[in-house]
Amino acid sequence: MTNRLMRLRQSQWMRDLLAETEFNQRQLIQPLFVVEGLSRDEEILGLGETKRNTEESILQRVEKDLEAGVRHFLLFHVPKAKAECAFHHEAAQRVIQKLKSHFGDQLFLWIDTCLCSMTSHGHCGVLRSSQTTSNPFDSSRTLNEISRAALAYVEAGADGVSPSDMMDGRVKHIRALLDEKGYDMKPIMSYSTKFSSHFYGPFRNAANSTPQFGDRQQYQIDVRSSTDALNSSQRCAEEGADLLMVKPGMSSIDLIKPIAQKCHLPVGAYQVSGEYAGLQMLSEKGLVHFEKALLETWHVFKRAGAQYIITYGARESRKLGLR
Repeated sequence: MTNRLMRLRQSQWMRDLLAETEFNQRQLIQPLFVVEGLSRDEEILGLGETKRNTEESILQRVEKDLEAGVRHFLLFHVPKAKAECAFHHEAAQRVIQKLKSHFGDQLFLWIDTCLCSMTSHGHCGVLRSSQTTSNPFDSSRTLNEISRAALAYVEAGADGVSPSDMMDGRVKHIRALLDEKGYDMKPIMSYSTKFSSHFYGPFRNAANSTPQFGDRQQYQIDVRSSTDALNSSQRCAEEGADLLMVKPGMSSIDLIKPIAQKCHLPVGAYQVSGEYAGLQMLSEKGLVHFEKALLETWHVFKRAGAQYIITYGARESRKLGLR
């Protein structure tokens, strides 16, 4: 365990999130989507009460979630304009500032840190000006842009950043820039083992991040490779991540304990949009009791060793008996 994580664990926020001897609401993280320029909330097929929120409605949404016992949130900001590079973060900063100024320490606000919702092509990196190599991405510019985004978010008041792009070296670059600017105690919750999966469909619609060409197999992990999965998490740990994660959660439960044993860091699970939507749609067809099935999946994650769970149903947890 790193010295920073030991210090972070002294805070009540981290003690609750990473508790090993109990399972309660404070170990669940609720994703939020805020879309710049949206005039009214939009449904996301399969994700229940999770919607594409406006900058105005997100305050009411979070207030209800806080009343329901949610404390940790993972914000996905979807900008109105797309670009190739030199991305602007003022709109995301505005949302972060609004949430933190309104709710203060009532919530812990993580920010997803990636470029896919910002780029015109929907991929997670900056493309090379000349496609003369097998790697279409300009690694240096990509890492600079991701790090700039992370810094912009914490400067606006984010409590932690969560890089999801899976580009090599991004945790190291983010950690170095945050430390340089005096944000050495801002935690990084890395998507450290993220597979190239078919279970991300509802999310990509919500974040407007579907690739416009090809796919993400070049930088996300092949679902057949446990070796690459373990090595990816170890690399993130060595680069300065404080929390690790498997994604998709249910199809990665076999890796949670091995990652924790190899990396000696807390490991969580992301119950992704396709997994959650599957429960919703089974319920709509009368084939499963949604709340009971949802709670069952959370217990499976905990049984597998997950210390925290990102789930679109965190706001339902009190109804399911968690406190």
